[in-house]
Amino acid sequence: MSHAHSHENTVPRPALVMAGALVATTLALTGLVRVGVLNREAVPAVERARDGVTANLVRHLVFADRGDGAVVVRDADSNRTLAVLVGEADGGGFVRGVMRGMARERKMHGIGGTAPFELTRWNNGTLTLRDPVTGRAIELGSFGETNRAAFARFLVEPQA
Repeated sequence: MSHAHSHENTVPRPALVMAGALVATTLALTGLVRVGVLNREAVPAVERARDGVTANLVRHLVFADRGDGAVVVRDADSNRTLAVLVGEADGGGFVRGVMRGMARERKMHGIGGTAPFELTRWNNGTLTLRDPVTGRAIELGSFGETNRAAFARFLVEPQA
């Protein structure tokens, strides 16, 4: 019985070259950021201030869990219920996930959940959900149009 086996390289040479190029590009870009040639990150608030973007609508929202698993969304200023989210089809899954993360942040800071959140529509069409208590802000457009719309509807005035 022979225990001979081959140590021949089975990875194609072009794949190795591409992997090496990827590593080299990553190192080059990292170096350019470190020495200041490229910006480190885009901060939305800084970008908005630089571009003169202003808020054209801010709504203060309170999100409350209901016993049956639904999430009730209220306008904190008028105390009017804007939506009752009961499942995934109504965008409730995304809203629930975002709010779970925001609540976790408050809990880590030892803050209760009664203070309202700020949903802002900027004059360039972008949306931001901000927790004025912790300072955390989420740019909702980065999650795609469907998920952005799950929050944008809280800015629409209900029909009488």
